[in-house]
Amino acid sequence: MSVRTSLALLAGHAALRLIALPTQSVAQFEDVSTRSGLDFKLVSGSPGKPYILESMAGGVGFIDYDNDGWIDIYLVNGGSFDAAGSPESPPVNRLFRNERNGTFTDVTNDSGVGDRGWGMGVAVADVDNNGLDDLYITNYGPNRLYLNLGEGRFRDIAQEAGVAGAEWSSSAAFGDYDRDGDADLYVTNYLEFDLEDLPEDSQLCRYRGIRVQCGPRGMIPTRDRFFENLGRGRFRDAASEAGTASVPDSYGLGVSWTDYDGDGHLDVYVANDSTANYLFRNNGDKTFAEVALLAGVALSGDGNEQAGMGVDFGDYDNDGQLDLVVTNFSDDYNTLYRNEGNGIFRDVSYRSGLGEPTWPKLSWGVQFADFDRDGFLDIVVADGHVYPEVDRYDFGMPYRQPNSAFRNRQDGSFESLALPALGSGAESSRGLAAGDFDNDGAIDVLIANLDGAPTLLRGTPDKGHWILLDLVGTKSNRSALGARAMVQTGEITQVREVRSGGSYQSQNDLRLHFGLGDHARIDAIRIRWPSGTEQVLGSMAADRILAIKEPRQ
Repeated sequence: MSVRTSLALLAGHAALRLIALPTQSVAQFEDVSTRSGLDFKLVSGSPGKPYILESMAGGVGFIDYDNDGWIDIYLVNGGSFDAAGSPESPPVNRLFRNERNGTFTDVTNDSGVGDRGWGMGVAVADVDNNGLDDLYITNYGPNRLYLNLGEGRFRDIAQEAGVAGAEWSSSAAFGDYDRDGDADLYVTNYLEFDLEDLPEDSQLCRYRGIRVQCGPRGMIPTRDRFFENLGRGRFRDAASEAGTASVPDSYGLGVSWTDYDGDGHLDVYVANDSTANYLFRNNGDKTFAEVALLAGVALSGDGNEQAGMGVDFGDYDNDGQLDLVVTNFSDDYNTLYRNEGNGIFRDVSYRSGLGEPTWPKLSWGVQFADFDRDGFLDIVVADGHVYPEVDRYDFGMPYRQPNSAFRNRQDGSFESLALPALGSGAESSRGLAAGDFDNDGAIDVLIANLDGAPTLLRGTPDKGHWILLDLVGTKSNRSALGARAMVQTGEITQVREVRSGGSYQSQNDLRLHFGLGDHARIDAIRIRWPSGTEQVLGSMAADRILAIKEPRQ
């Protein structure tokens, strides 16, 4: 969470009142939170948030844990301090089963996934390729790997699998980096935090001159973890051999696997708080090279370090190249990097219309998602400040902030919209996940709210055809992580990848959603599986969920 005092930022501060304008219209969503049955409150310390630990929790996840074709919901909880100032953890994570009627039922007690650690994030993958999706939970302290045993039951195998750790972990994501058919794991770690050894009060504990929680500047960053899946529920720390440990320790927050250069090997992007971001290019020989600066995604377009929180990749201009969006701290903009090809990205945040409206926001979870089903990816963002103290001053950026949506204008630019909200219309939000919980072909959005109940937004586009692809690997990892699907309708070809993790500490629906606009039929679907197998499906009707299994030959 960067605190800057440069003249450029002071100029940006002066412009805040000019850019805090009403949005033109409301994105096509309905808030169904109160009738969804998601009886949950995200607890994370005290309302005053005197410590940085209290401000960072809030992962949400979609997972079809019972394989019934309807995605369920996992909500990560935080923790609290007892009267003596020591951490205690009465809050519990919750698993909710999709009842297929727009409501969810709490099945935590029967499932065994009610972790009481100080939770942060969630990632989903079938780590043992048994046909059931498993859960990885990041914590302040030991993480959890819940192996899905079937019949609604899980067992924590993190310690025996070698992926528990002891650090303060933030986000996690699975991806098959060596294409051996097993889901490997990248975990971002944040910083060293000890209530008995906090940084002394200094200018690093100030925001615009007011006293606030300390960090991350002035605190010690920690090293991320990379684990190779050896099969049979075992992992090994492969960071040194793979090269991900060759970079300086950083304040890691967001992470995403993607094949940004299209060579068939999954790369890793890490959003770091207050320091340069990392892009690990997969060399194809079980090693990575860190190339973020050369690729143009380490810093903002003007060469500044930003405070990266959430991250997502998506081809917003349908040119076949996967672009990148990164959310950042207030007094800065969310960064949209356009993939120019040849391994190079360009910061187009202001040109695209994202720069100005995101400057006063403090943003976290983010997703490319076609919420109006016109065939072009839009963007949804979770917003909320970390300092409750800002409400005492006329800074133009409250602690609770309305979340954001940006409609793709189909010309490389975005229109700023409002997301529907009940009550005050604003929360201090964190994690965000996108998926189709009611299987109606419209993207729905789940958002975590600090010290509050989650927001569940049901997509309600008034037009547009669609298709939802449910990919299952055979030679590849069963979750099909890294599979790339291309859907062609007329002159437009859209690209999607199957990913675990991403956004901020959150997990999306693993199925791939495509809006098709006026096209009631699809011309062709092309799939490149992680194993290298290419599969082509011919013309077919739209408006359905299509399950596709990787050919074995």
